[in-house]
Amino acid sequence: MAKNDDTEPQTPKPVIWTGSSKKDLLKFSKSVKQAVGQALFDAQTGGKHPDAKPLKGFGGAGVLEVVEDDDGNTYRAVYTVKFAGVVYVLHAFQKKSKSGIKTPPSEIKKVRTRLQEAESHYAEWIKQQERKDKGN
Repeated sequence: MAKNDDTEPQTPKPVIWTGSSKKDLLKFSKSVKQAVGQALFDAQTGGKHPDAKPLKGFGGAGVLEVVEDDDGNTYRAVYTVKFAGVVYVLHAFQKKSKSGIKTPPSEIKKVRTRLQEAESHYAEWIKQQERKDKGN
């Protein structure tokens, strides 16, 4: 009987934190950190957390957002899986606005800037991987 590769555990992809995203996430409550951590682990192992949704305005499912509520506050973590072999955490923040669910434009701008930084970092990271492979 053939082996089903979908059931094989996948080696987790590395997580790369952009800007202050890790420091910001560490300020969240334990339950929010656990939920975001699980979403990131799911992304690292090729899955998608049930609460992860594509962030509007980024063309598809490459940029994902996890929204968690805790003690009357809303927290968001944004990450991307659009680069092969790595997960970039782009932003983590507490939503301050009390009107509507839309992500504030200033936060979207920060995500866009950090996505560009991730693209540059990834291009350099790939070059380093290729150099390592040639050296072996």
